[in-house]
Amino acid sequence: MTDETKTDAPVATADGGAPQNAVEVPAKFKSLVEEVEKLSIVELAELVKVLESKFGVTAAAPVAAAAAGAVAPVEEKTSFSIELKEVGAKKIEVIKVVRDVTAKGLKESKDVVDAAATAPQMVKEGVKKEEAEEIKKKFEAAGAKVEIK
Repeated sequence: MTDETKTDAPVATADGGAPQNAVEVPAKFKSLVEEVEKLSIVELAELVKVLESKFGVTAAAPVAAAAAGAVAPVEEKTSFSIELKEVGAKKIEVIKVVRDVTAKGLKESKDVVDAAATAPQMVKEGVKKEEAEEIKKKFEAAGAKVEIK
């Protein structure tokens, strides 16, 4: 849309309904709204993706569910698994953490850490969220990267 075709007057919808831009914009947001109005559809879509990533939200799902009137209850996950993704520079420390967390022997723990160098390895499964977070902290303190699933 070019500046010549923009107007500040409300535009009626094709079906004769309420004006499209009948929303009153507070003064503190006026310049921001004006900048957003200048963006193309592609730029707006990109902006939405950036904002969703930055703030860890989604623009579509809650609105669609609420509009449908049928909000399904969200089942909270109670069982988590810890996957060793990268060992890092402190291999011996990581072996100690694997041994501590899994109660495996030294050789078995070393085998898990060695295997993690080529592919992610499941270290522990079926743990509560709090325990999974503690285990993750132990691995990160040893220089390893883990993922809670």
